[in-house]
Amino acid sequence: MAEAVVFDMDGVLVESEHLWEELWTGFAAERGARWGAEQTKSCQGMSAPEWAAFLAEFAGAGDSPEETERSVVDGMIRALEEGRIELLPGAREMVAEAAALGPIALASSAPRRVIDAVLVQHGIDHYFKATVSSAEVPRGKPSPDVYLAAAGKLGVPPAKCLAVEDSSNGLRAAAAAGMTVVAIPNPQYAPAEDALAKAAFASSEHDAVSRFLTDRLKEGDLV
Repeated sequence: MAEAVVFDMDGVLVESEHLWEELWTGFAAERGARWGAEQTKSCQGMSAPEWAAFLAEFAGAGDSPEETERSVVDGMIRALEEGRIELLPGAREMVAEAAALGPIALASSAPRRVIDAVLVQHGIDHYFKATVSSAEVPRGKPSPDVYLAAAGKLGVPPAKCLAVEDSSNGLRAAAAAGMTVVAIPNPQYAPAEDALAKAAFASSEHDAVSRFLTDRLKEGDLV
């Protein structure tokens, strides 16, 4: 039975995946390299240190991974301040309803700076008992590290956690952690069939996902 929920952030709570791609593309273009869909797919789910190393090498202009990460993350913070990173419809209600029934956590590939800024900007930080960035664990998604760390911070066994994801590597990571996987398939970056097959429930509607989460948490309360 479910006792807790662990949410991804990009593509689950906020519309931001396209901005990461925009910034990676722009960084590469400024250095004479052409970033494409294949590179974006490779980076989705990576931690910030992982994609920064990939991007720095791809751009081939001699920037360090640390400089590369800082440049892109600065761009994400600017986008947030400019109102370009909005909560997805129904995301606030989904988080609030789940938090009313059990502890919730965030397990995101975004760096700590972006996680904290997004949650505070949208006034939902107080709902989360724990937040973990993939940069704070040994490996990014599709490895389960970030989900296992989130469950550990909540003090709830992974098998009793629901995980909400949108991307191929995120779905794989949550499943590898032994959690019950719930999918909100990203319409712009559709998850692979094998990854989506790992989900116990899938819907593009946040209110439907919220009903599934609350029903499972209520079942746990009855045990």
